[in-house]
Amino acid sequence: MDRSSEIREFLRTRRARITPEQAGLAPHGGARRVPGLRREEVAQLAGVSVDYYVRLERGRTQGVSETVLDAVARALHLDETERAHLFDLTQPTPARTRRKRPLAPQRVHPVLYRTLDSLSVPAVVQGRRTDVLAANKLAHALYTDFEARPRRERNFARFVFLDEAARTLYADWDQVAGDCLALLRLYAGRHPDDPQLTELIGELSLHSDTFRRMWADHDVTAHTTGTKRLHHPLVGDLTLDYVVLAVEGDPEQTLVIYTPEPASPSAEALGILASWTSTSTTRPHTSGQTHNPAG
Repeated sequence: MDRSSEIREFLRTRRARITPEQAGLAPHGGARRVPGLRREEVAQLAGVSVDYYVRLERGRTQGVSETVLDAVARALHLDETERAHLFDLTQPTPARTRRKRPLAPQRVHPVLYRTLDSLSVPAVVQGRRTDVLAANKLAHALYTDFEARPRRERNFARFVFLDEAARTLYADWDQVAGDCLALLRLYAGRHPDDPQLTELIGELSLHSDTFRRMWADHDVTAHTTGTKRLHHPLVGDLTLDYVVLAVEGDPEQTLVIYTPEPASPSAEALGILASWTSTSTTRPHTSGQTHNPAG
């Protein structure tokens, strides 16, 4: 991914969503040729010269200070996730700058496999690029049997955008798709040179017009809690709350756990699905299993 282009489009799309009035500027008379703020208005709000801001938006970030980035973030009303993304794009970490080798493969700890199997609710371990590294039987039954798919296809983004079953499963498919894509965009800010990310984005762009349109919005998000509404082909409608927990030892692994309201119709439906699932054959887990030989 081209870093300069990513910086330019991220800042441009953030400018476009804010009106001068929202930014606290006096309204200008006459027609505006661009949506949202002009570059000179962002520069004014951030307290930098127009030329300096134009260079920043063109991706020329060498020597840019955190103070300036913070000022730009405030001018553009960035939230914490967007601010972190801006810093990732404009100030690559020394470790990332030095790295020439592929990312190390991600491994799920055997204890985490046992934790998954001990839970009575759906749970998934998610890794880089929304890869599904592991899941318990109830999660496979709820979504799709990721373990039955080739390794490269064990990925939530591929499932959401390329599998027709996902469109009928998610009651709020547009929101789910946007959240999934925004997670990918956040990851891309940290790992723009990841070849598997490039392959994934290329595949999704080729086969999904919706992905291609939404990817151009440059939205980023990082949910820690939320709610999913689903229509399961076997047990009907479910509303499940989820929580995203960090996995110790790998900052790019998360454990996502889905729970229904106690004594609710969703809890009853999930119990029926669990009973049905318990009669199926359990696949053995491999201790210290590696997900994806290339990382």
